[in-house]
Amino acid sequence: MNAENRPSRSTEAFFGRRHGKTIRPQQAAALELGLASYRLDLTSPAPADLRELFSSAVSTVRLEIGFGGGEHLHHIASSQPQAGFIGIEPFVNGMARLMTTLAQEPLANLRVYDDDATRVLDWLPDGCLSGIDLLYPDPWPKKKHWKRRFVSKANLDRFARVMAKGAQFRFASDIDTYVNWTLLLCGKHQAFEWQADEAADWHRPYGGWVRTRYEAKAVREGRQPAYLTFLRR
Repeated sequence: MNAENRPSRSTEAFFGRRHGKTIRPQQAAALELGLASYRLDLTSPAPADLRELFSSAVSTVRLEIGFGGGEHLHHIASSQPQAGFIGIEPFVNGMARLMTTLAQEPLANLRVYDDDATRVLDWLPDGCLSGIDLLYPDPWPKKKHWKRRFVSKANLDRFARVMAKGAQFRFASDIDTYVNWTLLLCGKHQAFEWQADEAADWHRPYGGWVRTRYEAKAVREGRQPAYLTFLRR
């Protein structure tokens, strides 16, 4: 059974809707052409050396789960051409925005996937990633929906398997309950150690941070973002 069809311990419950407003014809064309070039093919085994996924020479590979409109992902991939980046976003409108940007500013060190992130995590070889970013994931704010949050014991196990020793898991959110949830679960997991020397650390954006439209809205509405970093032991 190939990786694309292999049963997973997860469902698509980690994310909500797949579509927003109808995308414009130009975006639709960019989406079709872009996915043909950038989309990962999970029907074939992952290469033992993940750097082979990219058309340019890269030294390390990072993963961003749920990149929204792709502002942060495109910026960091552009500014770090020596690293390879894999971005995952099941929301069609967000993927269309990134593909439209890539039509004008292509990147040889970027690959994407437009479905459940756990499929990619289960496809990747052991210890292949230098970092994972989970930035402003769907908070599922109602307590009865907390089980649908992406940060879970099962997914932290997945992270631990694919992350190299010393790799960073970075988590950003403006939802206090999700921040506390992530601190609690990562604190209980033997593979991760929170990197913070003082209280102000978790309110200080990452180096080279680009504020997304979502974060700008959160700040306007009075919600303070938190930026957590966990080291893979």
